[in-house]
Amino acid sequence: MSQDVLTTETNRRHLQQIIAGLSDGVILLELDQTIIWANEAALSMHGVEQLGDLGANAQEYAKRFALRYRNNHPVVFDNYPISRVGRGETFSDVLVEVTRTDDEERTWVHNVRSRVLTNSRGDPESLVLIMDDVTEWASAEQRFERTFNANPAPAVICRLSDLRYIKVNAGFLEMTGYTRDQVIGASTYELDILEGAERRELAIERLREHATIPQMQAELTLPEGGSKQVIVAGQPLAFNEEDCMLFSFVDIEPRHKAEVALRQSEERFAKAFRLSPVPILVCGAADQVVMDVNEAFLDTFAYPSEEVLGKTVAEIGFFHDKGAQTRLFAALEKTARLDRIDVGLRKKTAELLDCAISADTVNIQDHPSYLLVMMDITERKRTELELVAAIEEVMKDASWFSRTLIEKLANVKSVNSPKLPSVSLAELTARERDVLGLICEGLADKEIAARLKLAPNTVRNHVSTIYSKLDVHSRSEAIVWARERGLFSGEWRTKGQR
Repeated sequence: MSQDVLTTETNRRHLQQIIAGLSDGVILLELDQTIIWANEAALSMHGVEQLGDLGANAQEYAKRFALRYRNNHPVVFDNYPISRVGRGETFSDVLVEVTRTDDEERTWVHNVRSRVLTNSRGDPESLVLIMDDVTEWASAEQRFERTFNANPAPAVICRLSDLRYIKVNAGFLEMTGYTRDQVIGASTYELDILEGAERRELAIERLREHATIPQMQAELTLPEGGSKQVIVAGQPLAFNEEDCMLFSFVDIEPRHKAEVALRQSEERFAKAFRLSPVPILVCGAADQVVMDVNEAFLDTFAYPSEEVLGKTVAEIGFFHDKGAQTRLFAALEKTARLDRIDVGLRKKTAELLDCAISADTVNIQDHPSYLLVMMDITERKRTELELVAAIEEVMKDASWFSRTLIEKLANVKSVNSPKLPSVSLAELTARERDVLGLICEGLADKEIAARLKLAPNTVRNHVSTIYSKLDVHSRSEAIVWARERGLFSGEWRTKGQR
């Protein structure tokens, strides 16, 4: 064996030992394009475990791995990096997608460069392919491309080295009427997107400094003549390893109209909210965290704002009955709105208030929220209860009531706020409905017993059960309960009218 051969084998062995542990993939070839060695990184980048899986030479490699450029065009065999280095070419930064022909689901993106190793006389001795796995970077770039192109907000990307546009999305083309060819490759001098900008000098200064350009109003010249008022902003970014500026735009006319309408609506709501003499609370629908309250709420319930804002309704604890609180929000979740629900609320001082709550579901910053309006009806309810108590005290027997008086009593009671859904007539037994109907006619227990052929004690037991189920405490309240629901309306007769 000649000295040159020994030297070559020794050099290759040393080279292989040096590069075996590199993160870059390395493939060595003979001058006849025979693949003679590859490190672990190169095998991994092709999804194989053994050198033979790459193929014996360039031709077999091409049969086992299909290559495409980043524009999705297939690479012909003569342009495969392994073929080019086999012809002695040196190149760098060739980006290709590599797919195994026996498993098309597995794809890598390689950044490939080549080296031609020479002997002491300068003659080619070995060929080297060096590759980086840039699959992750390429995927991120592809996601950016898709996001940029799909983004409905008009946008262009300008390369800062020469101030030429290298990317434009459909939103910009649709807004302005330009074609893609009219934008790509054009300079900022040919298509001045900062023309007429209200702070043009600041924008140009920031562009030179590769710094963020704040939002500002500008005027775009349109290709068919005329112009369009827009809001433009610039954000520096790196694209394809080059410093660029992403310009984004908003067509100012529809946005301006929407902002004016929204501002006016918010102003009207804010004024009504703040100036209302009735306590109002806004909380999140999902978590019931209090987002805002008006001055009337703080004054009425004697809470400082810091003990209310950011707390949940349960944490504040101003509902006297936790069960009523749970039922109210459950009903609100189901129906989206409630009207005048009687609820007992508690001030910070522990004083109880009778309130009628009306509530509705509103969207605040795209979050479903509840608007609760709480009217203090403590005095009114006390007056009504005193009136009913006085009537019951004077007239213990409902048979003494005239029809006119019963209806007036019903009218007095009907001004009370409706309660949360409670018992229905269907929950009474048939016999209990009969007894309730006769109570509504103004009959006493003895008369009901005679009419239904029941013992007086049995009638009294039915009356007691009816009171319990309807949550009432007297014959007059039972009559009003039925009257408010339109029950037995054709049977309202007093004792003297039968």
